This record gives sequence, C-alpha cells and structure tokens, in this order.
Amino acid sequence: MIKLTQYNKRALYGGIIAAIITGGGAFFLGNLSGYEAKSLIKSSLPGINTLCNTIVLASATILALLLTLLSVSSGTDSKLKDEHYRHVLLIAKIDTIVFVAAMIVFQILNIPITEAENVPNSWYSTIYYISLLLSAVLSGALISVVLMLYNAVTSIIKIIGLGISDHPLLYQDDEKKKE
Repeated sequence: MIKLTQYNKRALYGGIIAAIITGGGAFFLGNLSGYEAKSLIKSSLPGINTLCNTIVLASATILALLLTLLSVSSGTDSKLKDEHYRHVLLIAKIDTIVFVAAMIVFQILNIPITEAENVPNSWYSTIYYISLLLSAVLSGALISVVLMLYNAVTSIIKIIGLGISDHPLLYQDDEKKKE
C-alpha cells in the first residue's frame, strides 16, 4: 500500500471533489432514453476527445517538468530527505497511469459506436454515462497530479528560494551527524 503524506491526501481529496463535481452534473439530467443518449453521445464525444488529448499532453509535460524538478532538487546544497524523492516518484507513477488511461479512453471513445447498426438503443444511455464517468475520473486524476506537483514545487521553493532551513523535507544537522 502507498503511504500518503498530508500533501498527497489533500491532492487526492481535491481530485475526488473535482471528479464528483464534474461527474455529478451528468446525473442531474435524470434518466435518458436510448435515442436521447445517442444524440448526447454524438454531441459530447468531440469535447471528451479534446479533454483526453489535453490530459495526454498535460501528463507528458508534467513528466518532463518532474525531470526539471529533480535537477533542481539534486543541484541544491541542502540535503533533501528521501521522502521528497518518493513524493516525486509517486507523482511520476500516478501521472503515467493518467497518461495511459487517457490514451485508452481516447481510443475506446473513437470507436464509431453511434454509427453501428447492431447496437441496441437501450445501451446508449449506459455508454453515455460511462463516457461521462471516465472523463470525470480522468479530470479528477489530473487535478490530483497537478496538486501533488504544486506541493513538491512549493517545498523546493521554500527550501531553495526562501532559504527555510527547518523544512520537514530537509535533514537537520543532528540527523546529518547520525549518517
């Protein structure tokens, strides 16, 4: 099991809240008939595809930003605890999962389901809700990754830029002597 710090928990809660808010709007529509859902799928798919493309691009960019963060972290005179590097590793893992999931959802939603003649009309409402749920989960996951990255960057800014010497991610002098 992954040990979550208070910063990771806050980021996770932020992503969950965002997913609930974005996904909750769909359920206010109430029950849809198959024909209505088919029409809504046709109109919402371009937006969901754009969202998936944006998430893929953002995830790839975040992975590159993590390399920069590691470069800055290792270039500092301060001795950072392993916790900082585990935090960056966790961000990279989750970001990669979000990247892969967004690519898979994008590919699945590009199947021309509304053009198929052998799909029963009753399935369209389920497909519509699943597509909205997937987009809400992907959005929430990306928001969590961005919040985790924010926490890592602000810690580095406090340590390097502001010179805070008693930051929890820094080894203190008595800890350095034990090594």
